[in-house]
Amino acid sequence: MPQDERTRSVAGPSGPVRLATEQDVRRWVFHRQRRWIAGAMAFTALHQAAEAAVPVLVGAVVDHAIDGGAPVDLVRWIALLALLFLVLSGAMRLAGRCNRHASQDAAHELRLAAVTRILDPRGFAARTGSSGTLLSTATADALRIGLGNRAWAIGAGAVAALAFGATALLLTSVPLGLLVLVGLVPLLAGTRLLARPLTARGSAEQAEVARATGTAADLVRGLRVVKGLGAEDAALRRYRVASGASLAATVRAARWDAGYQGLTLLLNGCFLAVVAWAGARLAVEGSISVGEFVASVGLAQFLVGPSTRFGMAMGLRARARGSAARMAALLAEPYAVLGGEREAARPVRGGLVLAGLGAGALRAVDLTVHPGTTVGVVTPDPAVAAALLDVLALRCPPERGRVELDGVPLAELRLAAARGTLLVADHEADLFDLTVAENVRGPADAPADPALVARAMAAADADQVLRVLPHGAHGRIGERGRALSGGQRQRVALARALAADPAVLVLHEPTTAVDAATEAKIADGLRTMRTGRTTLLVTTSPILLRGCDRVVFLDHGSVRAAGTHRELTTDQPSYRAAVMS
Repeated sequence: MPQDERTRSVAGPSGPVRLATEQDVRRWVFHRQRRWIAGAMAFTALHQAAEAAVPVLVGAVVDHAIDGGAPVDLVRWIALLALLFLVLSGAMRLAGRCNRHASQDAAHELRLAAVTRILDPRGFAARTGSSGTLLSTATADALRIGLGNRAWAIGAGAVAALAFGATALLLTSVPLGLLVLVGLVPLLAGTRLLARPLTARGSAEQAEVARATGTAADLVRGLRVVKGLGAEDAALRRYRVASGASLAATVRAARWDAGYQGLTLLLNGCFLAVVAWAGARLAVEGSISVGEFVASVGLAQFLVGPSTRFGMAMGLRARARGSAARMAALLAEPYAVLGGEREAARPVRGGLVLAGLGAGALRAVDLTVHPGTTVGVVTPDPAVAAALLDVLALRCPPERGRVELDGVPLAELRLAAARGTLLVADHEADLFDLTVAENVRGPADAPADPALVARAMAAADADQVLRVLPHGAHGRIGERGRALSGGQRQRVALARALAADPAVLVLHEPTTAVDAATEAKIADGLRTMRTGRTTLLVTTSPILLRGCDRVVFLDHGSVRAAGTHRELTTDQPSYRAAVMS
């Protein structure tokens, strides 16, 4: 399948937009927020121009007072100064509002794009990043890219202030104006050049932070296992190493940032000193008045701020570029599967055929599951089971062969239709921070039938879970079901799969955490609940396998034998070792 057919597109104003590069991401963000950015630029420029006009008016007031002007005229000058501050304040507030929208709305849209890509049912063709990396990209990087939009407003304000200040100085004194114009060009060029290394530093920092976040997320997820193994010290050492690397990268980036800000401030200070010295010489020579000297010094001092903010804008842009590259890498990840356009045949009979199926550890598996039957699949190799489940769940395409559902290749069906008809319930199933019943009946917009939910709860022995919860049916089970034991979580997850009532249900080791008596009860419930429906049990449980119509033994990725559980236990020593160990 061509890779360009699998790359991620997001909804743009004129249809789907591919965000495959850092430039694509930044252009898309700018285009989506262009109105807020334009407003922020306009109001920031107005604010900076008004701020630059303050020393000019102050100089005019000084000259008026020295020349002995009328008090009424002085009041008018002061009123004009007050009006100028009113404009300055209003422009600042409006610029801040536009800036917040331009940055936060952009970050919000990028978060949605990242989460949509992460949760896309087509999956990732080859994703090596950890959950912490994905989290960091969807949150911290999205925010940095959004904040990069502020560079436009800050830069526009800096340019407006510098232009207004230079013009005012030029009108006051041609030599002063020319000095500012000539000096600003290398100053701004040097500021931009110094900002470039921030991109690499910021990317390295975010990469290390993502690794530390991923390690922390993995430890929290496997906290019970870590405690059960007594591996708290090893887990702590692992996180300490990752956190230390993150701290070191952050310190390096902060050190470079501090040096950059300090150097730009030093350059601006030197520039201010030169302008102030030149203005003082002109005032002593009588080329400019005292008020003009005050205005020129005030303007020169004011110009330090805009030129510094120009450096800040370059820093924001540099950091946004590093984060945009990471966001583009996530959004441009190829899809694992695309699905077809066909619908499942109606009525769905549930016949399943694996013809020469090969994927990962699977080696040319041929298997026919007749409609309405229960078939067990036993393999001593977890990699074989994982490869089989990934192909059936459409998480990855087969490398060889095909899977057919009622005679139609599974790859030709729409993903929603295929997964609604053939449901794979993995061994590690996630539960949500809801009640048991809410977890079992599925999404609120398409809940399962209450009678079906009750039957599924009974078949999985999940109704017994309600009796031991502090608040019974109304008690929430916590994130990932942490309020439940391992066996209780398995029963709730099994009940959820049964309540979905798919035509073909694939269950992977659904009873490993329950006792033998409960497992036998669940086996009876499964037979009753799935009568007339196709069920594939990927398990090594003898109790579940005894209830199967047929069992297939996969050894080294291929079909070694098939028959009933009793027949295989008698005739196949390898099978007996796999299910009796």
